[in-house]
Amino acid sequence: MGSRLNPYLGYRGNARQAMEFYQEVFGGELELGTVADFGSPDSPRADQVVHSRLDTPDGYSLMAWDVPEEVPHHPGTNVAVYLGGDDGGLRGHFAKLSAGGTVTTPLEKQSWGDEAGALVDRFGISWMVNITQRQV
Repeated sequence: MGSRLNPYLGYRGNARQAMEFYQEVFGGELELGTVADFGSPDSPRADQVVHSRLDTPDGYSLMAWDVPEEVPHHPGTNVAVYLGGDDGGLRGHFAKLSAGGTVTTPLEKQSWGDEAGALVDRFGISWMVNITQRQV
């Protein structure tokens, strides 16, 4: 797999409902992972979505999550461009996109095993990068 470009939508506690709606609209397979699923069942956010993905029969991929309260969230600016795959070139894209912008999460190994980071580029666009780590 090379790289993919996907929208990643942010919600304030209703990502599950939104993604289930999109599944009704577009069809396809919906994958949802909550805070509890990712290892924090006692969290006050246990039922909130950490990651969801809808892959449709038409080849669309839509992703979403519930933005934590401590992270700024403004309706109308709740979309991030997602770059993901096992392509090492994504590190270069991350570096170039961050020039003149703000890195909000450094590109480094994350709890799910992949290398990931986030930034806002110099034009105010939010980007998320996830580099899949090959399993041996």
